[in-house]
Amino acid sequence: MIYYSLNKKSTSTEFPEAVVRGIAPDRGLYFPEKIHRLPSSFFENIENMSIPEIAFNVIEPFVKGSIPEKELRNIIEETLDFDFPVVPITDQIATLELFQGPTLAFKDVGARFMARCLGYFNKKNNAQKVTVLVATSGDTGGAVANGFLGVPGIEVVILYPKGKVSKVQEQQLTTLGENITALEVNGVFDDCQDMVKTAFLDESITNNKQLTSANSINVARWLPQMFYYFIAYRTLKKQNKSLVFSVPSGNFGNICAGLMAREIGLPIDHFVASTNINDVVPEYLQTGIYTPKKSSPTLSNAMDVGDPSNFIRILKIFENDFDLLKETLSGYCFTDADTREALKEIHEISGYVADPHGAVGYLGLKKHLKKHPDKYGIFLETAHPVKFLDTVEETLDLKVEIPDRLKETLSKTKNSISIKDYEDLKAFLLS
Repeated sequence: MIYYSLNKKSTSTEFPEAVVRGIAPDRGLYFPEKIHRLPSSFFENIENMSIPEIAFNVIEPFVKGSIPEKELRNIIEETLDFDFPVVPITDQIATLELFQGPTLAFKDVGARFMARCLGYFNKKNNAQKVTVLVATSGDTGGAVANGFLGVPGIEVVILYPKGKVSKVQEQQLTTLGENITALEVNGVFDDCQDMVKTAFLDESITNNKQLTSANSINVARWLPQMFYYFIAYRTLKKQNKSLVFSVPSGNFGNICAGLMAREIGLPIDHFVASTNINDVVPEYLQTGIYTPKKSSPTLSNAMDVGDPSNFIRILKIFENDFDLLKETLSGYCFTDADTREALKEIHEISGYVADPHGAVGYLGLKKHLKKHPDKYGIFLETAHPVKFLDTVEETLDLKVEIPDRLKETLSKTKNSISIKDYEDLKAFLLS
């Protein structure tokens, strides 16, 4: 499989180099040259297949020629060693829980898959040390830190916006030590992301260090997120209804992976991009004009993104055909007040305790299903509610039980380095 830059000013490359580079030299995102289609027989028999077998069939064409079958199957088995339950909320709505992994967030799958791919490439090529440089608006940091912890030849540097991630999220990315360093940025997520992108283009850094990114801009983080949708379809096939997925969306990697899953054959009828007040994409779907904005802080902080990196990949999937895109994707935005009301409504209806991101996903799904009552809807629960303890407990007036695997993390001492601008980041990377 060959990958090319969507800016089309860099030479194309194979999967290993696309993973190690993270972003192309022309600052473009990598995209696969060909998109395969799975045969109809695959979907006819999907309920009889194991989750790792499904995942192997989904991802193998995207890494063909780069990872041997046996090694790829091992990577998938290790990546997907936890559950992905579908929990009914109403007769028409269910939620897909993506937080059963080690850091209680959906990003565990992409981070674990990428870490194992990079570990394989390093071991195979006896390569120089690689620095994983990543910006986080919430859960990416913890998932990447956990996924890469102790991987030989890999150093991880995580930038996060000061005061704009939850206490649990901050603990998960600042307490591991070893090969993980957290940089606390006096700014917002977009500032962190801009610094990361700038570092990749700074030859005074890249001539001395091999940098890669573990954000969803990296193909090895982005593409395995397709697995969620196939796993959910396997569970819901018996519903025998057209399926709609509502995805809480920030940097748009997750929903972009869902759209790619549809492109390779998964029978999903429609997607809903559910956002908080950072509404660049819902606004685009209304006006046809893409206008990046400075992000604003909300209760659903992982979605506080004013210029989503992966939206260019979505446009590519639809070959920039606005009308075709609108047939498959809707977008709705909601306030913090709406989010709190949704948390209450979900709990009153079903007893289910959602997190703020899942609540936004629920709202977008509900809005879409009003116009399409014949369809079955799934909203993604992307993080355990314990990660947003104050918001959830205050809104629902209850105590959220802290999972055992999180208690030790919460008791550790935070260890981060404060930086204020790109020059501080550059100085750190070169020190």
